[in-house]
Amino acid sequence: LRVVVATDVLSEGQNLQDCNIIVTFDQPWAIIRLIQRAGRVDRIGQKSDRILCYSFLPADGVERIIRLRARVRTRLRENAEVVGTDEAFFEDDRNDQAVRDLFTEKAGIFDADDDTEVDLASYAWQIWKNATDANHELAKIIPALPNVVYSTRPHRPTADQPEGALVYLRTADGNDALAWVNREGRSVTESQFAILKAAECAADTPALERHPDHHEMVRKAVEMIVEEEKSVGGQLGRPSGARFRTYERLKNYIESIRGTLFETPELLKAVDDIYKFPLLQSATDTLNRQLKSGISDPDLAQLVVGLRADNRLCRVSEEEEAAEPRIICSLGLRQTTGGH
Repeated sequence: LRVVVATDVLSEGQNLQDCNIIVTFDQPWAIIRLIQRAGRVDRIGQKSDRILCYSFLPADGVERIIRLRARVRTRLRENAEVVGTDEAFFEDDRNDQAVRDLFTEKAGIFDADDDTEVDLASYAWQIWKNATDANHELAKIIPALPNVVYSTRPHRPTADQPEGALVYLRTADGNDALAWVNREGRSVTESQFAILKAAECAADTPALERHPDHHEMVRKAVEMIVEEEKSVGGQLGRPSGARFRTYERLKNYIESIRGTLFETPELLKAVDDIYKFPLLQSATDTLNRQLKSGISDPDLAQLVVGLRADNRLCRVSEEEEAAEPRIICSLGLRQTTGGH
């Protein structure tokens, strides 16, 4: 058997190490799908020195008909709004080369040092996938770990990558955040990709005794994340986020319809909930898509009223005490004795 033709169902859970060439005829919306397809071939037992992956963009004539590049750019921008990423190719609608590089898997596009060349969500997912493929038990062990779990690994400090602590925090509004602070508790970098890379280590990497100031570094990292969240967007989060934009749009809309039949109690309650409580993830995704598509103010008002009626708008808590941020885990970076 020399050729296997399959749908995307073959991209997961199969070992195809006898092959070394992959030809992708369709272009998946999720970039991770391309990585998954290559992963079926790049398995233990692969004897070839190189694995070749080919992807096709349509001919120019077809391109004008289906406008693939425009659709891809729209999809990438939608992903940016939902995931919260800020890669460079989301900023420039005219950057056809970035889209070409992405779909032809230009050498180095997934492993460059610069955040602008990395699909962060796909990268994080692939770390998890590789780990659980190598050890299936991790899929049970990791979710069962308690919050605030910590460890320390060996680290070779440099001027740009000093000793310190990496912290994974879930904020009071349910947002995930990573921080890297040095031994004095000052931020090393805000690049989420750089922090993920700093945490990378092999499964057999020995754990070190924690630094005496580890918990103090974690405390300062938490304070830094919480303060940044407040200063950037206040209670409503970042100005570019769905919650902030929806609230601002509807607040102005209510002013324009004040005293009319359109100013309903249901709309006022929905807007009040958006101000008081964080959005559910499904509501965030829906609102991001609709805001990006240019939804009108009346339709936006109708949408949030409907979501609230179905209990799909906000994570409402009747408790007076505000939710607290949760430390999921932390990892110390410590130089071993002798600098090894």
